[in-house]
Amino acid sequence: MTAAQTAGTPSYTGYTGDAAPYSGGDTYADYRAPEAGFPFAHLPDLVDRRLGATVIAANDEFFAERENLLNPERAEFDPNAFQHKGKIMDGWETRRRRGASGEEPHPAEGANDWALIQLGTPGVIRGLVVDTAHFRGNYPLAVSVEATSMPGSPSPEELQADDVKWTTLVPHTRVGGHAANGFTVTEEKRFTHLRLRQYPDGGIARLRVHGEVVPDPEWLGALGSFDLVAMENGGLAEDASDRFFSPPVNTIVPGRSKKMNDGWETRRRRDKGNDWISYALTGQSRVRAVEIDTACFRGNAAGWVALVGKDGESGEWTELLPRTRLQPDTIHRFLLTEAPAVTHVRMDIYPDGAISRLRLHGSLTDEGARRLAARHAELS
Repeated sequence: MTAAQTAGTPSYTGYTGDAAPYSGGDTYADYRAPEAGFPFAHLPDLVDRRLGATVIAANDEFFAERENLLNPERAEFDPNAFQHKGKIMDGWETRRRRGASGEEPHPAEGANDWALIQLGTPGVIRGLVVDTAHFRGNYPLAVSVEATSMPGSPSPEELQADDVKWTTLVPHTRVGGHAANGFTVTEEKRFTHLRLRQYPDGGIARLRVHGEVVPDPEWLGALGSFDLVAMENGGLAEDASDRFFSPPVNTIVPGRSKKMNDGWETRRRRDKGNDWISYALTGQSRVRAVEIDTACFRGNAAGWVALVGKDGESGEWTELLPRTRLQPDTIHRFLLTEAPAVTHVRMDIYPDGAISRLRLHGSLTDEGARRLAARHAELS
């Protein structure tokens, strides 16, 4: 099954038509998705529930709840799971729409179901995935996605008021069942909320919204000292030596890890090298305190860790924390004195293993604060 390009939407990599009915075995065996993945998938998911994202309203969720859209795990399918309303589906599914009468039984042109989503953190959206996993013959014919930016925590009624301006990120586009339908977004704006529409009805398993976090400089300024590498504050796990068991972005999500797959773990090394993650901080800043947590990693925690930092892409790496012994399932805290101003930090672990969280507490320099405020204004 090959990807289809929708006319007028060259940024769409998706599929059309039904998938075959489930006939047993691996439920993902005939799942349709690009082999190379999406070019934006390495960026943070702005609707990650761990960041506080939520589906605040939907016009219909008769068969399956709207909250399922943002579950971090991939959608699962149990062929034998039913309840009094019908098949239990791991996604958002609405009832079948009908027309006005027996003479006009089909839904009216443009009829659609909708869901309103608050991003976990405001940001610039680079790509979306509307995942119809396991919705084989009951997926929507088409979808569209709009975005807006509003301060605070507006209600569904406030978001849908007549004076709210919505920007179309994904126009009305046909999608396929049991497939990852991906869209590249080029709108250079900071958004806080989305409106997902499905035409005329049906089911969507998951929504993923990848992009760049754009934090509020006034909020960070009021905090003074904060976690400079945290995803919700604009930190980014740019690259890593190894992603075999889990992704490096897990090290900068909110909260303490509660299970082993909620951290970063590398495969076992059989050479004399070491593993690492490189991060971009919120902006130019000075790190004053470090927390490195190996929670839930007991027989596979990293043995030692070191931190280096640099100012700018072409800056020289400078030692922030020398190579230091780590203990399994432990929070380690270190104070830094006279650390230089940096924009990037690399965490080296020796020789391999796992880290659950990294926290870099400090504050922006005057130049870092100025640059952050300028970017925020440009995107607003």
